[in-house]
Amino acid sequence: MYQVIDIFFLVFHTFLILFNLFGWIWKKTRKANLFLLVLTGASWAGLGLFYGIGYCPLTDWHFSVLERLGVYNLPNSYIKYLADRITGMSFNQDIVDSLTLYLYLAALVISLAMNYRPWLFFIRVSRISKK
Repeated sequence: MYQVIDIFFLVFHTFLILFNLFGWIWKKTRKANLFLLVLTGASWAGLGLFYGIGYCPLTDWHFSVLERLGVYNLPNSYIKYLADRITGMSFNQDIVDSLTLYLYLAALVISLAMNYRPWLFFIRVSRISKK
């Protein structure tokens, strides 16, 4: 049963990560993408105050399942775990953590811009029309 749960977490968590990175592309998913990005940031920072910066409950639950399957010495980062598992290589933790943060921030900025672009456009147009 734990192997099924492992596969579930692998697929579900990977999908959420990809949605965080690229969900802003489609107009219908932009609000959900922004919500998930804010939720992710709240988890990393808010829950991180209690459990360690970058805390993610999904990672915690998945790693608990992996330990039940006899997998130990797991990295601090789910992204590193995922990259190592998919490629069979061992990536540098610091590089993975930095890349994760930078890509998250880029996705957040893009998502904010895509969600509020019409509103910002309206403000620019109204300022021009008042002149």
